[in-house]
Amino acid sequence: MIEISKVSKWYGSFQVLTNCTTSVKKGEVVVVCGPSGSGKSTLIKTVNMLEPFQEGTITVDGVSVGAKGTDLPKLRSRVGMVFQNFELFPHLTITENLTLAQIKVLGRSKEEATAKGLGLLDRVGLKAQAAKFPGQLSGGQQQRVAIARALSMDPICMLFDEPTSALDPEMVNEVLDVMVELAQEGMTMMCVTHEMGFARKVADRVIFMDKGNIVEDCTKEDFFGSPRSERAQLFLSKILGH
Repeated sequence: MIEISKVSKWYGSFQVLTNCTTSVKKGEVVVVCGPSGSGKSTLIKTVNMLEPFQEGTITVDGVSVGAKGTDLPKLRSRVGMVFQNFELFPHLTITENLTLAQIKVLGRSKEEATAKGLGLLDRVGLKAQAAKFPGQLSGGQQQRVAIARALSMDPICMLFDEPTSALDPEMVNEVLDVMVELAQEGMTMMCVTHEMGFARKVADRVIFMDKGNIVEDCTKEDFFGSPRSERAQLFLSKILGH
């Protein structure tokens, strides 16, 4: 579903990604973790070209992301993205947030888009909030709306960029529960997160990054059981406290 091959990226003279290669199969859940500034968010944003890259290739469902002539808006409509800070439109109701892109990008009728949006709101447990504005919802609720909005576009895969890092601790689980459910239903997912419990529960593979490099790319059992690199061992000992 996603092929990343020898991708490098610079900001000016600073290299933020170095020769990154990995792939995600259909239905696979891959968690990307590592210390702050290791390039995790940049890597995941290159998948739908929110971050352009200078070297290498990325293919999503057979479409070359960086090629000239690639219809990026079309590609992005098929790759769901959930950000750290929700990115909901504050002046639109929850229903309008869920229907806008369906109508504008996918050409659905208002009725069809609303039915789809309300169905997904129900699925994330927020149907009662449909007429409210984002500012009237808690952070956890807003992030669940953001996930529902991404799903309303019928994506072929989902990218999550630290979806719980802006949330109060007690709201984290309500978002992770939705993500766990998605994973169990077979959604292809790449998720940048520090939530190691989530990684242990649903990840098929873990990618560990440090200083712009993919240091480990292995099954979760190998990652948590016997990480090969010292850097990953140190990271895990800090996060897991042993």
